[in-house]
Amino acid sequence: MQQGFAHSYRKKRYIVYTLASLVLLIFPFIHINGHQLFLLSFDHKQLHLLGVVFDMQELYLMPFLLILMFVGIFFLTTLLGRVWCGWACPQTIFRVLYRDLLQTKIFGLRKKISNKQQGMDLSTFSAKIKAVLAFLILCVLCLMAAASLMFFFTPPSDFFAYIQEPLEHRVLLGFWLGFGIFFIFDIAFIQENFCIYMCPYCRVQSVLYDDDTVMVLYNDRRGGAVYAPNGIKNPLAPKKQNPQNECTNCTACVKVCPTHIDIRKGMQLECINCLECADACADVMAHYNRPSLINWKSTNSLDNNGKVRFVRFKTVGYVVILSIVFAILLVMGSKKETMLLNISRSGELYELRKNNIVDNHYVMLFHNTDEAEHQMFFEIRDVKGSDIAKSLEIITPKKPFRVKAGDKVKQIVTIRAKNRLAQGDYDIIIHAFATDSKDKIFVERKSKFIYPNPALLKE
Repeated sequence: MQQGFAHSYRKKRYIVYTLASLVLLIFPFIHINGHQLFLLSFDHKQLHLLGVVFDMQELYLMPFLLILMFVGIFFLTTLLGRVWCGWACPQTIFRVLYRDLLQTKIFGLRKKISNKQQGMDLSTFSAKIKAVLAFLILCVLCLMAAASLMFFFTPPSDFFAYIQEPLEHRVLLGFWLGFGIFFIFDIAFIQENFCIYMCPYCRVQSVLYDDDTVMVLYNDRRGGAVYAPNGIKNPLAPKKQNPQNECTNCTACVKVCPTHIDIRKGMQLECINCLECADACADVMAHYNRPSLINWKSTNSLDNNGKVRFVRFKTVGYVVILSIVFAILLVMGSKKETMLLNISRSGELYELRKNNIVDNHYVMLFHNTDEAEHQMFFEIRDVKGSDIAKSLEIITPKKPFRVKAGDKVKQIVTIRAKNRLAQGDYDIIIHAFATDSKDKIFVERKSKFIYPNPALLKE
C-alpha cells in the first residue's frame, strides 16, 4: 500500500461527519407544504411527518416509527457493526471537534492526533488560556447542538420567539440549557467513558454480532498473535515469535485509539468502529509496501478471500420486517382523517318528554386540522342493515358553526326520536363535514341512540 492511501478512513469519516452535522442543522428548516419533515410538538400537540400534520389523537403512527428506528438499528448493527458510533454519533463528532480540531490542530494543546493517550500540556499560562478558549468554543457548539435537538420538538420560529421571553417559557429554557450543559459535561469531562460505560448500544451490539458482521479486525494470521486466546498478552512480540509475522509491535494502533483499547486483542465492546487504528497501521505498513493489518471486515471474510456475505438469513429477515412496518406506516398515514371528532355521552343517557318524545344528549368535540377556517356541521346516517336515521332528527345545534384552522369547538348535541320505536340501543353513524368542502373534509364516528321501554313514556 502506498503512503497516499494512509488515513483514507479518517478522510471519509470527516466527510460523513460534515454531512451528518449539516443534516442535523438543516433538517428542521426543510418544509413540505409549510410543515417540517419531522416535528413532535407538545406545545401544538402535533406530529409533523414528511409534511403531513397529525394531531395527538392520531399518534397511532408513533409505535411504527419506533419499531422502524429500533429494527433499523438492529439491522445496521448486524450488517456493519458499531458503525453508527464511529461515523455518525454526535458524541464522536463533538469529541473529534474538541480533541482533534480545537485542542490539537488549532490550539496545539496536544502534540498530535495520532496519539490520543497523551493528555493536554497545560504547563504554561498561555496553554491554560487556550484551554479555556477551546472550552468556551465547545460550550457554544454544544448549545447550538442542543437547540438543533429542540427544533425537533419546538419549531425554530417558536424557539427563537420563546427564548426572547425566558420567564414565560421556563420549561423550554430548562430543557435547552439542560441538554446543552449535559453535552458540555459529556464531551469535556466524561469523554469516551460515555461510550465505554454509559451507552447502552455497546451492550446490545454483542448479541447482534455474528461471524459475518463487518467489524474492525486485526489479521493475526499475517501479523501474528499478540494476545493468547484467554486474553493474556504474549510475552514475546510477534516478530520474535516468528520472523514472518508482519506486526512490528509499534503500538501505533493502540496510541491512536480514542477508547484506549488494543484492537489486536480481538473484538471488544469498547470499539466504536472509527477505524483510526486501521489508518495508523496502514501508515506504518506503507513503509513495507504492505496493506494494513487492521481492516473493516467480517471474521468469515478472512477465510473467503475478503468477501463479506451481506445477504444472509438474519439480514434478509430484518429487511422484510422493515419493509412490512414501513408499508403499514404508509397505508395508515395515507388514511389520515381531514378532521377529527370525539363523541361522548352526557351523564343522562336519554330524556323522556311528552308525547312519546325521547331525546339523547351528546358532547361532540369538532377539531379542524386543516390550515383554513371552515363551517362545520353533521348528519345522522344508518349503519349497514339499519334504517333508524329517518326516525331521528337533530334538535341542537340547528345551524353550521365556525371552526378556525387548528381549533377545536365543543357542541352540546341533542338528537330526538320523531317516531315511537321499540326499546333498544340503536347503532348510528355521525357524519361530520365541512359545509364548503363536503367531499374532502369529513369524518364518521359510530355512536348509539338509546330508546327506553315504551311503558315509561309520557302521553
